[in-house]
Amino acid sequence: MTLSETDTVPADTRSPFERIGGHAAMQAITNRFYDLMENDPAFAELRAIHAEDLAPMRAALPSFLAGWAGGPRDWFQSNPGKCMVSMHAAFPIDRRTAGQWAEAMQRAIAESAVEDRQVADAMADVLANMARGMARS
Repeated sequence: MTLSETDTVPADTRSPFERIGGHAAMQAITNRFYDLMENDPAFAELRAIHAEDLAPMRAALPSFLAGWAGGPRDWFQSNPGKCMVSMHAAFPIDRRTAGQWAEAMQRAIAESAVEDRQVADAMADVLANMARGMARS
């Protein structure tokens, strides 16, 4: 079958959240991210600026990522008026820790099973840039 000039290929209208695999993918990415932070010495400085118990963040990040990527907005409804930059203002984020966060998230996404690798890689790049933008020194 070939396309004529009047035929078009329908665009994938699903959200990035749906395209990478929904909640299961967001949970897998989050788990890998925090596993890297806890176990890989390359992320020791990043780990040091976080609370001892990462369980609350492991529970919250998938919901944030879901809403941010066009899925259910539960995190945003539970945290009205909050944004990631203001929520991290009290933390000593410098270029090094921001870079560690970016690298850990990029690795977590790259190492997680997702349905659409192109969308996942784009998400990794945007999140990494957002993290680097939070560096204050």
